[in-house]
Amino acid sequence: MKLEQNEKPLLFSQTILPDIFFAEYLPEMSGDCLKLYLYMAFLSKYNKTVKLNDLSKKLSLPLKTINESIDFLEKKELILKKTSGYIIVNLQEVTLNKLYSPNLTASEDKVKSTAKNKSRAKAIDHINNMYFQGIMSPSWYNDIDIWFQKYNFDEQVMIALFDYCFNRSALHKNYVQTVAEAWGNNKIKTWTDLDLYYQKQEKMQKMKKLIAKKLGKHNGLTQYEEAYIEKWIFDYGYDMDVIEIALKRTTYKQAPTFEYLNNLISDWYDRNLKKPQEILVFIEQRKKQTQNAKDLKKNVTKTNYNQRNYDNLDFLYANNNKKEA
Repeated sequence: MKLEQNEKPLLFSQTILPDIFFAEYLPEMSGDCLKLYLYMAFLSKYNKTVKLNDLSKKLSLPLKTINESIDFLEKKELILKKTSGYIIVNLQEVTLNKLYSPNLTASEDKVKSTAKNKSRAKAIDHINNMYFQGIMSPSWYNDIDIWFQKYNFDEQVMIALFDYCFNRSALHKNYVQTVAEAWGNNKIKTWTDLDLYYQKQEKMQKMKKLIAKKLGKHNGLTQYEEAYIEKWIFDYGYDMDVIEIALKRTTYKQAPTFEYLNNLISDWYDRNLKKPQEILVFIEQRKKQTQNAKDLKKNVTKTNYNQRNYDNLDFLYANNNKKEA
């Protein structure tokens, strides 16, 4: 790729990065990606053609890492691909455009809701000081405003959202957006909604651990196995007392799978069996039907066997009579 030259000699030249880079982009970058970006920013002042293989050798990074890092930088719009190479994007200009473009279409109702805006401003100020040491990137303000409008979170929920992500060392926009969307899908708007959601999640985690223990899965459950359990609880409305019945049924199988459990529990749900007693009655009925079928088959087999023996005796008797005659 070709890079433009700065006429200053190397000794007196500087590579300057705006503070927006450190506040907005740095937290999401890996060490290798940061290493590449800084070197590209440095080289962008010199009129050269740089090959990826040369970058790999110079930075002591595998070529695969170089390619992955470039893909990341492109995705985050830190660099822009051209026919002859890449341009280091002016982050201040890009951030300014993102920050103020949406405000051109601000509604009149938003401007009039002064009390709500003041309350939200206090929440945002708390988020800035608590989780960003008072230097939150300007683009975060726009995103928080969008989440307020899209999910109708109250101020306590918005603060709790950042606290949740911060405690998991995942305070970057993609993760915060994912959590916000999950809370929105679960109809969380107020602190009470969030508290009930936490209680439900805590109960879910306890049930998952209990199920894993009963099945001897000491290494934990896979993502797909957890999805089965969530379906039984959230979609079907079953509690542990029902799932326990299904777990006991696995003793009849040599290598029971979650697919077997899911088919069993889904069958109960399709039959509109809600309570444990209803399911136990159904199981007993199936046992009786199965036993009756076995008894019927046994009797039919015995009857056929006796009939064949009788026919054979008649055949032998008839042949003996023919010989005597």
